[in-house]
Amino acid sequence: MQKTLLDVKDLTIKFRTDDGVVEAVNKVSLSVQEGETLGIVGETGAGKTTTALGIMGLVDSPPGKIEGGSILLDDTDLLKLGEEAVRKLRGKEISMIFQDPMTSLNPVFTVVEQIAEVIVNHQQLGEKEAEQKAIEMLELVRIPAERAYEYPHQFSGGMKQRVVIAIALACNPRLLIADEPTTALDVTIQAQVLELMKDLKTKSKTSMIMITHDLGVVSEICDKVAIMYAGEIVESGSLEDIFENPLHPYTNGLFGSIPDIDKEVEFLSPIEGLVPDPSDLPSGCKFHPRCKYAQHLCHVEDPSFREYSPGHFTKCFVHEGKLSVKEVKKYE
Repeated sequence: MQKTLLDVKDLTIKFRTDDGVVEAVNKVSLSVQEGETLGIVGETGAGKTTTALGIMGLVDSPPGKIEGGSILLDDTDLLKLGEEAVRKLRGKEISMIFQDPMTSLNPVFTVVEQIAEVIVNHQQLGEKEAEQKAIEMLELVRIPAERAYEYPHQFSGGMKQRVVIAIALACNPRLLIADEPTTALDVTIQAQVLELMKDLKTKSKTSMIMITHDLGVVSEICDKVAIMYAGEIVESGSLEDIFENPLHPYTNGLFGSIPDIDKEVEFLSPIEGLVPDPSDLPSGCKFHPRCKYAQHLCHVEDPSFREYSPGHFTKCFVHEGKLSVKEVKKYE
């Protein structure tokens, strides 16, 4: 049986601003086994990146604050460690690929210096050895060694993203968090970056959390999937569970809004409405203003997160048998 590497329980993150309290992440629980890839999927504003920043210990404080929960790496609760201890883990045990490679790199240092800095900070190596290892990392992500002493502006978007991946993997972290690593890239470069990440994951046996709104990316690279909406996980399960038997109306809505080349349809079926403002979340089930199955109970009470088959969880009153509607129609 695989060992659990990361176990997040009831993580709650709020931002206190002049305009009110922003409830960005609400009692999120998730786990990642060794060598496994978890996909976190949801629309913009669902709380995916804030969850990742919480795990990394990078929530801006103030105004942000982790108000509850636990984040266990092995058996160590990261929320109980001091800033210095977390900083030592960051980059060595847990690493993150940020969303935009254009702003993740320092324009005044060569790429080899930026990779070597991480290696010097976390491994007992001198500058020359760190530089040599940095060049090896660049070659691992398919950037020729002769380009190591160039600056970020001399690289294309796809190559910048590969440099960022090299920095993230430089110290062989056990967990890699990739925050929409292909969003800023065109389709052919996206495919190359995904292929590279799959290869590196297989070679180094790194666990991964892939944050995305692209279900195609999830199907390519993930073992488990968590669907996020309004700061909560509304459904989670194996890749097969989510793709073959989605339970939550929101999950079905996401699949229904994707074009299918095998079907002739005049219009897609988008989910009506918008993601709610996290500073003014609706009462009851957070999805009820957009849900075609919503009834009075959904407006006043929040459903519990329950297991409906081994490893497949969702929160919806339809599946609890509390509504007149007996099933959620599967997307077609």
